[in-house]
Amino acid sequence: MHITFICSAGLPGQPETTASVAGDTLTVDGVGYDLSAVPEGGFAEPGGDHPFAGRIARSGGTLTLSLHWRYDAATAQAHQPAASPVLTVAAGAVPDPIIRKPVELEA
Repeated sequence: MHITFICSAGLPGQPETTASVAGDTLTVDGVGYDLSAVPEGGFAEPGGDHPFAGRIARSGGTLTLSLHWRYDAATAQAHQPAASPVLTVAAGAVPDPIIRKPVELEA
């Protein structure tokens, strides 16, 4: 899956987004989205309550989509890249696209 992240800081105490990929299923915050119906060379326009931004397309067997990604501003660097992060995930946990503050070790 080729994922473009639309990142935004969540409200204080709001959980951060987590996601994983297994075949054509993208699980976001514990909810599985089966994208196997997206045809080769075609696209789908998701409806209802979902974490996607815009169309989901398939080309060359690869799903391409944009995903709303919520993060905790308290643990993130104040300045994130202006361009939306883009990652390709074949399987497993989707890596966190947010640049985090360095973790300070206690003395």
